[in-house]
Amino acid sequence: MSPAPLESFDDDPCVGSTVLTEEQIAERIRELGRELTEDYGDRRPLLVCVLRGAYAFLTDLAREVDLPVEIDFIAVSSYGASTRTSGVVRLVKDLDVDLTGRHVVLVEDIVDTGLTLRYLRRSLEARGPASLEVCTLLARESADLEGLGVRYVGFTIPGEFVIGYGLDVDERYRNMRHIAVYVDPGV
Repeated sequence: MSPAPLESFDDDPCVGSTVLTEEQIAERIRELGRELTEDYGDRRPLLVCVLRGAYAFLTDLAREVDLPVEIDFIAVSSYGASTRTSGVVRLVKDLDVDLTGRHVVLVEDIVDTGLTLRYLRRSLEARGPASLEVCTLLARESADLEGLGVRYVGFTIPGEFVIGYGLDVDERYRNMRHIAVYVDPGV
């Protein structure tokens, strides 16, 4: 017999304490949009969304940039269905556009160990963009943001595994409007 359906995320025992509210996220994205608008005022940035986790962030961020932008998507995997990285990054979906001479902003959901970001930077820089910057919604306190070349950071968070606003566990919780700590039922 299967468990009774949940009425909301509030009833889900895996959704722990709130790390960032919907309002905090929206306000910071407005600020990031203003920064990008100012920094790219005379250029048309290409926003490259790292799927799937950054889709919500990219959508809201693009609407806050008061410039014509173009958007493309790239997908990589290093987690699978786990809450721990496998240590191996693999390309799942490549870009559709040529980056040569383009001003690229790589839009990430979270910078953690830097494994995925290093892989993506090498791959994208080899394609000849005029510039390549990184904009991440979240960064771990332990992440080497300067060494990884992360220019735009929404929030710095501690080490707990988080879900919501695009971040998932086994494809669940991406549609939560806030970000919360994931409570592993196996622990």
